Amino acid sequence: GLPPHMVIGMPALSPTMNQGNITKWRKQEGDKIEVGDVICEIETDKATLEFETLEEGYLAKILVPEGSKDVQVGQPIYVTVEESDDIEKIPADTSFGGDHKEDESSGSAAQTVEVDAAEQSPVMSRISPAAKMLIKEHGLNASLLKASGPRGTLLKGDVLAALKSGTALSSAKEKTAPAAPSPQPARDSQVHSQTTSPKSGTFEDITNTQIRKVIAKRLLESKQTTPHLYLSKDVILDPLLAFRNELKEQHGVKVSVNDIVIKAVALALRNVPEANAYWDNLKEEAQKCDSVDISIAVATEKGLMTPIIRNADQKTISAISSEVKQLAEKARAGKLAPNEFQGGTFSISNLGMYPVDHFCAIINPPQAGILAVGRGNKVVEPVMDNDGTEKAAVVTKMMLTLSADHRIFDGQVGGKFFTELALNFSDIRRLLL
Repeated sequence: GLPPHMVIGMPALSPTMNQGNITKWRKQEGDKIEVGDVICEIETDKATLEFETLEEGYLAKILVPEGSKDVQVGQPIYVTVEESDDIEKIPADTSFGGDHKEDESSGSAAQTVEVDAAEQSPVMSRISPAAKMLIKEHGLNASLLKASGPRGTLLKGDVLAALKSGTALSSAKEKTAPAAPSPQPARDSQVHSQTTSPKSGTFEDITNTQIRKVIAKRLLESKQTTPHLYLSKDVILDPLLAFRNELKEQHGVKVSVNDIVIKAVALALRNVPEANAYWDNLKEEAQKCDSVDISIAVATEKGLMTPIIRNADQKTISAISSEVKQLAEKARAGKLAPNEFQGGTFSISNLGMYPVDHFCAIINPPQAGILAVGRGNKVVEPVMDNDGTEKAAVVTKMMLTLSADHRIFDGQVGGKFFTELALNFSDIRRLLL
């Protein structure tokens, strides 16, 4: 028979992950592993993350080779043994794929002991990566959660069960985890009709990354399940541009228009707290957020990422500028940590650097709003002179379009938000208060 061993499944490294790609094995067969060692790098639906082991022993067999794509959560990816002498006792042709299906209640990659498994301890001694993420996101007290995994491992399912029952919540505000994406459609539904398929040889298949696949699903779900309300307004950009030049020339501080927009939006949300909220599907009511955390859209080769400027209303414009640069670099390198892109209370998508005057963005659930920022255009408008007479003048205008969840934003809330935002653009000194 086989020696004592553990079969480790593909972990759920984010709440919405249901499959991933093995981009690199950091440990090889025969290597000794310790608790906390990085076993492999996994491309999730959000980023490329390191998977740390919860056990010590020896890596006996890699079941999923480097470069494998669309590996389902829970599918066995490697086998460990306790003693180095047991490595050779695991035959190369042994199959573990059909023997270890993940318990549906766990929702995570349970680490299953096949032979001589120790009794499950009622006291939590280990926490899976997915469980750690949920505990941090929802502000739970880990010591109050009941572990159901092998050797007292706290699994993602344990945390979800605690959330569902309402137990083990800390004094922090309860938040709702993003809804899991809908199951993948059947392959038959992906078959193209002969009448609409391009002629053979006239197209090229483009492989989708995990990130782009999830973006596609989430955007479709958002449009289908979230009632979008669209509100637009022109703002005069000249005071902002003058303030930006003043910072550069007199203080040597270089900031972008987008950095100032982030600050202006954050202050507007702080002054209109009804707009800084999300829809709780379980309670069927709006929940106000305690902090103003702005998600910024960053285009990467693998897809659109939304790193977060947390407590943006409390930060200076120069601090926001520095943080945006750092997060954008990490996003393009695929090195964002989960806490740097998960969460957020409001999003900004800026296409002002392109010849785009106006567009409508799609809400990123569970957020309730996203602001689409177009480019600035010079226009001739009548303005009031100092003596009270009207005259023609050239001003720079920028179109802002809010896409909002109509369950939270009615016309009054949207109007109050735009009133505050317009004041921040017309009187730039408000951003310094």
